[in-house]
Amino acid sequence: MMVFTIAARELRSLFLSPLAWAILAVTLFILAYLFLSQIEAYMLLQPRLAALQGAPGVSDVVVAPLFADAAVVLLLVTPLVTMRTLSEEQRSRTLSLLLSAPVSMTEIILGKYLGVMAFFLILLGLLALMPLSLLAGTDLDLGKLAAGLLGLMLVVGAFAAVGVFMSALTEQPTVAAVTTFGLLLLLWILDWAGNSGLEGSGLLAYLSMLRHYEPLLKGLFNSTDTAYYLLLTTLFLGFSIHRLDATRLPH
Repeated sequence: MMVFTIAARELRSLFLSPLAWAILAVTLFILAYLFLSQIEAYMLLQPRLAALQGAPGVSDVVVAPLFADAAVVLLLVTPLVTMRTLSEEQRSRTLSLLLSAPVSMTEIILGKYLGVMAFFLILLGLLALMPLSLLAGTDLDLGKLAAGLLGLMLVVGAFAAVGVFMSALTEQPTVAAVTTFGLLLLLWILDWAGNSGLEGSGLLAYLSMLRHYEPLLKGLFNSTDTAYYLLLTTLFLGFSIHRLDATRLPH
């Protein structure tokens, strides 16, 4: 299928860029530092936790905070990965060649999106090795680990969909990165307004990405949270397809 051909081309172009390697290295270095910091904090708390009934375990003290921090780091990183997805093609005029090929707008957008997601799945796979390494010395709640990892995948999927859409709106990768970051940050902190108690704050809280991510970090799987991220991803991919279709019409 052309979708996978475009996805492979997108992934290859990412890894041909020094930026992608730098992002991968820096992100994993930061997350590894945060992971080791959480382990150190757990070791200091362990004597006190041992005396408590139903005390939080290593999954609560180390893994959940790691995944929470990872979401924030990826919110900063995603705009840098997605900014060139379509804007670079528009600026170099290679998009018109892609549009003239016998492929649908849906295939182009899905191919680009899957290529970006393949990069993030590699990153998440390397991240998952950090908490899994704890199995060598302690018991780990694999259910909470799986729920947190699923939540992070859903969050990154939504981040990438927003990034692809913003990249479709402009020929300038820098503008795409800044606007992606702005929109993602807004969707993330809507939870703050949702706690204000003002009229309509309940709706803002529901629209917050953070509000739907927190239960998964606690190991609570809810179909509503999953549906929220899938709908958000589908919505922005649909916007991207519509935008690309509007670009193709004058040709």
